[in-house]
Amino acid sequence: MPQLVPATGPQRVIAASNFVYTVGSGLYLTAGVLYFTQAARIPVSQVGLGLAIAGFVSLAVGITVGHLADRHGARGVYVSTLVIQALATASFVLAESFWPFVLAVSAATGAKAAGLAARSPLIRRYGGDRPQEFRGYLRAVSNVGISLGAMLAGWAVQIGTQSAYQLLVIGNAVSFAAAAAVLIYLPPIKPVPVAGGPRWIALRDHPYLLITALDGIMAIQFKVLTVAIPLWLVAATTAPPWLISGTMLANTLLVIALQVRVSRNIDSAIAGAHAYRRSGVAFLVSCSVISLSAGVATWIAVVLLLTAVVVHTVGELWHSAAGFEVSFALAPEHATGQYLGVFGLGAGLAEAVGPTLLISLCITWGRPGWYVVGAMFALTGLVAPFAVRWAQRSQHEREAQPPRREQALAAEPEATPHAASDQGR
Repeated sequence: MPQLVPATGPQRVIAASNFVYTVGSGLYLTAGVLYFTQAARIPVSQVGLGLAIAGFVSLAVGITVGHLADRHGARGVYVSTLVIQALATASFVLAESFWPFVLAVSAATGAKAAGLAARSPLIRRYGGDRPQEFRGYLRAVSNVGISLGAMLAGWAVQIGTQSAYQLLVIGNAVSFAAAAAVLIYLPPIKPVPVAGGPRWIALRDHPYLLITALDGIMAIQFKVLTVAIPLWLVAATTAPPWLISGTMLANTLLVIALQVRVSRNIDSAIAGAHAYRRSGVAFLVSCSVISLSAGVATWIAVVLLLTAVVVHTVGELWHSAAGFEVSFALAPEHATGQYLGVFGLGAGLAEAVGPTLLISLCITWGRPGWYVVGAMFALTGLVAPFAVRWAQRSQHEREAQPPRREQALAAEPEATPHAASDQGR
């Protein structure tokens, strides 16, 4: 196991805030949809539509708030997003019809996306020599927190009363507020000064946008475990339903134990590119093994599914570590929040389109769809090294150019004594 407690005080504060936050996230991820359908009595179709609207609303928020964090101080902006998320989550208890539900969940989802972007400069500033490795540590902590939250949510689901569900929502909101309060002990950081030039530089960085798109395609893999495998297990295999929880438990334990170690070994943008390629191959193998679990004896299906989940988790570890490294290494320090906000667009799109895509290919089409999905991941991984090299060349060219103000001064013709005399008159 990696070191359980970070070495420095600021890292401990960020990790503690992250842990408290993810316990609340575990409550919502486990029973949030059930709250809206069972307690608030909103139809399932409207809940799905509202979540999709919220997902698309959150896409633009991350870039804007990430830029604010760069320019006005990341700690204050990040705390503000947590407070807004707490208030929006608490308002769920008042959302008893479609449009109040959409407003509340859009505010909460947007604040979540904004918080991820605003937190990035803090990780870069206090993450030590290897902030990417510290980000891997935070992911391991997140899995611990989400697991605890999921166990607490099981109580509310088991009781099933409206009061129990409302208590779950309030607990979720309190955890977000507590995560903001913990950050009081984090020293603020000053905004990094930037030379003249366009404001939204991340949106002009075409290689970085390509990498964002590739990471977004690869991020669909997160929905394989939470959407595709449960539906496939019930509809196409003879494996027992309890194996759904078993696969999630195996994945969580492996991420907790290995994410920091894997992130430590991926220490450059090129290493991240190669990790993308390896993860694509791992996802292809796991998808192929999952497809073989249909139409076989129960014990064979169990073995195949557990094997596929282990292979998939290895790919997930590589993919996450690659994203941590590449997104930071190719982002200029003065625009970390803005760049990481852009990078979050890929995951946001995967969140929006991933479930529908996987259901259409893997569940509706069946076994051939698993091969198509696996091939999609593998091809994405093969393209990633070329995109990273292009981004590195573009980064070097940008760094070699003098700031625009210096260029303007260099372009001005030197004043002659005659001209100076005329100006004096």
